[in-house]
Formats: sequence, structure tokens, C-alpha cells
Amino acid sequence: MTIAAILKHKGTEVVSITEQAGMAELVRLLANRRIGAVPVMNHAGELVGIISERDVVSALGAHGAAALDQPTASFMTRSPRTGTPRTTVAEAMEVMTDGRFRHLPILHEEKLVGIISIGDVVKARLMQQAQEVDSLKAYVAA
Repeated sequence: MTIAAILKHKGTEVVSITEQAGMAELVRLLANRRIGAVPVMNHAGELVGIISERDVVSALGAHGAAALDQPTASFMTRSPRTGTPRTTVAEAMEVMTDGRFRHLPILHEEKLVGIISIGDVVKARLMQQAQEVDSLKAYVAA
């Protein structure tokens, strides 16, 4: 199973923010959309980073409320790891686990086409395992 299958089920709408947007705007976006991370795009529409709720907490811990007046670029993870629609679920799970992050931007021909969470990956893996079990049961019963 590939990331393309996850995106087909989940959809490809991606909420993003600019690197100049303030942290307060980011916090509102995360809260209103009930999401945990947002890709950060430059003025040319290129992925330059990702910023998550963990980054917000770290910024507040280090700088207090003054962090909310800073741009997202100050606290984002630059040049994040990415996947493609052809990345397998197992590969995505390994990259996310090894890197200790929960969101993976998906690029196709260097254009952002989606973002997946570790929850999306786990759900896909569980569905894949359930299909394998059903296939084995059908084989044994035949």
C-alpha cells in the first residue's frame, strides 16, 4: 500500500501558512482546523518548513507570550523530511518513527500534494493487516 492510497481516501486538501505569518495566526489555524501541524510555504509556493503544536509549545516555553508575535519561520523545522505518493506505508512509518515526528508532507514533482499524520499511517497499516487476515482465512477455508 502506498501514500497515494491514503491520500485517495483522506483527500489532498492541505492547509498551509506562510513563513511571515505570526505565531498567533498559526495557533488560531491549528485550533480552528483541529490539526497538529502545518506546512510552511514561501512566497513562490514552495515548501520551506513545517510547524507543529510541539513547536508552539517549545516557543512558548522558551520565549513566553512574546513568541506569539514572532513569525512562524522563527520556530519551524526547516527542510522537513517528505514523502511522495509512491512512498509505501511501511516506509512512511519508518521515516516518521525514526525521525520522531508525526506529520509528513507529500510532494509530487516538488509540489505539495498532501500531508499525512502518523494516525493516517497506522490506520492504513491496520486496514492492510485486516485484509491480509481475511485473505488467509479465505485461503484456509477453501
